[in-house]
Amino acid sequence: MNKFLQELIKIPSISPKDLGCFDLIEDRLQKHNFDCKRINYLNVENLYATYGDKGKLFCFLGHTDVVPTGPEEQWTHPPFSAHIEGNMMYGRGTADMKGSIAAFLDSIDEFFKEKIELNYRIAILLTSNEEGKKSDGFIDKIVEDMIANNDEIDFCLVGEPTSYKTLGDSIRIGRRGSLSGDLVVHGKQGHIAYPENVDNPIFSSSNLIVELKNKTWDNGNAIFQPTSFQISNIQSGTGAKNVVPGHLDMSFNFRYSPESSAESLISEFEEIMSKLNIKHEIVWTKSGDPYHTKRNLLKDVVSSSVKKFTGTAPDMNAKGGTSDGRFIAKMDTEIVELGPSNETIHQIDECVNLDELVVLKNIYKDILIELNQKI
Repeated sequence: MNKFLQELIKIPSISPKDLGCFDLIEDRLQKHNFDCKRINYLNVENLYATYGDKGKLFCFLGHTDVVPTGPEEQWTHPPFSAHIEGNMMYGRGTADMKGSIAAFLDSIDEFFKEKIELNYRIAILLTSNEEGKKSDGFIDKIVEDMIANNDEIDFCLVGEPTSYKTLGDSIRIGRRGSLSGDLVVHGKQGHIAYPENVDNPIFSSSNLIVELKNKTWDNGNAIFQPTSFQISNIQSGTGAKNVVPGHLDMSFNFRYSPESSAESLISEFEEIMSKLNIKHEIVWTKSGDPYHTKRNLLKDVVSSSVKKFTGTAPDMNAKGGTSDGRFIAKMDTEIVELGPSNETIHQIDECVNLDELVVLKNIYKDILIELNQKI
């Protein structure tokens, strides 16, 4: 596994480019007679590989793209060197999520050595743009085509890094929705020495930020954390020190539980703007609704396999950000996410514990075996 993972990490597949990861993966899958297809559109490459022709469809879902490295000089080892030190491999994408892909491919190798008569179909769906911009293309188009062709996924295992302190201590059985806004707060530009002639959008925005920060949008529920609001970027100013700007730009995001909806959040946001009498324009973008896997077959299989190899049953939750599971959820699929530690994802010196990847591989293999007995 280590050598193959190193080969993947050495490919700088920053969203939305795969840059050859699929070539390495497809070569391994074709040895098991997987039918491999490249389904590419817009700026995104996708690999869809299937095995078997009868029974329900189980799919491993993942992505080969990674986020940018940040300042490379701050890395202890070059970000695409796949440097191994002790039982840790360093590099962008080791945890999120090329390590999971390598573990699953090894589990497939070992599963087929068992020569088990398979009573379900296996699919692997990988994309080169899970981390990037919607304008480049997501896998939602593939999902829409699958639904149209009545070839829907019954069970989906997502390899996102879900673990915290120890492997398998946390698995996702749902995700919050994501609603973003790009806001322009309008004011009136003028000389800084004549406040009676200006309307400072920075001041009005500061009042808005306090309101938004302190507001409780909902309280979540037993599975979902409360809806959260975060600001990612604020820009204003003319470049001159003696000029009040005429507008302020703000980008923000809601991660929302099923106790709220995109519509209710938009309505509550606009009520605050109206109360504060803020002149504004806003563009809303919803990238996914909340989803929750309620049926138990896949959840029970994954939980049992995790406990078998770690000694502890995982916490089932809907924490974290979004994942491509939000697209698969449109098929009413049973979805569970299980992967390595997320402690270093998107950070300088991202790394993965290679010993834990071996355990993850064993869990993935056991899931394949247990599904064959219970489907």
